[in-house]
Amino acid sequence: MSERFTGTVEIVDGQGRQVFKFDSSFAVLDLGALGNEGDLRLRGDDGATKIALDGGQQLINVTNAAGTTVFRFDAGNSLLDLGPSLPGGAGKGDEADLRIWGADGQVKIHLDGSTGDIKLSGADCAEDFEVEETEEPEPGSVMAIADGGKLRRCAQAYDKRVAGVISGAGSHKPGIILGRRQGSGANSRIPLALSGRVYCRVDAEYAPVGVGDLLTTSPTAGHAMRAEDPHRAFGATIGKALHPLGRGTGLLPILIALQ
Repeated sequence: MSERFTGTVEIVDGQGRQVFKFDSSFAVLDLGALGNEGDLRLRGDDGATKIALDGGQQLINVTNAAGTTVFRFDAGNSLLDLGPSLPGGAGKGDEADLRIWGADGQVKIHLDGSTGDIKLSGADCAEDFEVEETEEPEPGSVMAIADGGKLRRCAQAYDKRVAGVISGAGSHKPGIILGRRQGSGANSRIPLALSGRVYCRVDAEYAPVGVGDLLTTSPTAGHAMRAEDPHRAFGATIGKALHPLGRGTGLLPILIALQ
């Protein structure tokens, strides 16, 4: 038989201190009192504590089936431990992994405790820059450095001011973005791929592009082209083409290699 009630439930200890209070109006549960901190312990069917919230030491402790601590958050020292760690030393067991999922159900960031690797689903390392143009350039556009240090779309062949390619075009998204902050005034900020793989706007009307061809800036605004003159390409190279483009313009995956 079930019972329903409204209001609060209060429990006091032997000294009359309120150590338990549940307020149904606000769905608030308080444990502990001055001089008598609250603890919450969840036990398994074997009688052992599996999850412990220690109000006195400000600890959250979780154990696995073997009784080894695998999750420990120490609020007093702002410390989070994942894996078979114990307060007095290292334990043994399965390593800890931390995975952050995206809205598409795919892992975007994976911290692998077994190998010590940080695995990112993005394909390039980018950094935010302010753009000189009032209209924000499209992802994949080739950018050059303007007189004021901001960026503009390239508009000439073999431009030694080339800075990189705007990240985010096609299926290649940035893995790391440095310097992320809001633009000032009317100037927007865009992530510029400085290394890794990125989709780049390429114009093959100047020359067909093959796999492995070096790319440089072209007279077509925001587009790269095949670098045919090695002397002019020195200092104006964007990267290497990963797919061919026989004619026309298009988005091409490239390997950023500024030089």
